[in-house]
Amino acid sequence: MEKIIKASLNENVLEINFNREKVFNALNRQSKLELINEITEAGNNSEVSAIILTASGKAFCTGQDLNDRTVQAGEGERPSLEKALTEEWNPLIESIKNNPKIVIGAINGLAVGAGMSIALACDYIITHPDTYFMAGFSKIGLTPDAGITHAITSTYTRPQSLEILLLNKKITSSEALTTGLINKISENPLDEARVLAKNFSNMAPLSIKETKSNINYSIGRNFEESLAKETSSQSLLGSSEDYMEGVKAFFEKRPPIFKGK
Repeated sequence: MEKIIKASLNENVLEINFNREKVFNALNRQSKLELINEITEAGNNSEVSAIILTASGKAFCTGQDLNDRTVQAGEGERPSLEKALTEEWNPLIESIKNNPKIVIGAINGLAVGAGMSIALACDYIITHPDTYFMAGFSKIGLTPDAGITHAITSTYTRPQSLEILLLNKKITSSEALTTGLINKISENPLDEARVLAKNFSNMAPLSIKETKSNINYSIGRNFEESLAKETSSQSLLGSSEDYMEGVKAFFEKRPPIFKGK
């Protein structure tokens, strides 16, 4: 079966393009499974320092491809959307959130439905000025899923969240930047993402992994729990070769050469 998702490794940065422009980059089962595989493998590949997610055309991703038979019911039956979530969407979002590498979202166009979930799951988000986010689930009788509820309620108040998730209020790039939902707006988000990715290429891989893990862990936990997690991570990193190299490079006044060990 021919692959749908395009992926290329350039200077230790894996660029992943959703490559379904004709359907505004809506994702079917095959494309989601390919994405999970590409992102997971990149996380385990020592040659990959960062991951960029992007797409072609006017849309970044419009979520679930409703033409996909896996979310359609047979005659006299009703579809099981739980299967699509537990086997496809949730693992896809988790592969981004829990990845040891930094995942940069180069959001070239609108991000709707679970496409919004993917965009907001990224660690660093750069959008085109014309990009907007919209939930859209209530239009077809569903509730927001794939992590979008947590992403919005972590940024907005309860009344604002209801407006966004139930009444499908559009979030423009400018609003997303103001509220802290994204990091940057650019006319060329992919070019910006490539420049940013080079910064991560020069950083200690274990430091990136532990910092991202600690941020994820601290959300919703108390100060003491976060403090304990930091201590555990620092204990691990303090015995690493990269820490020794970092200190040595500091005193020798040269850039460190990290190896992820």
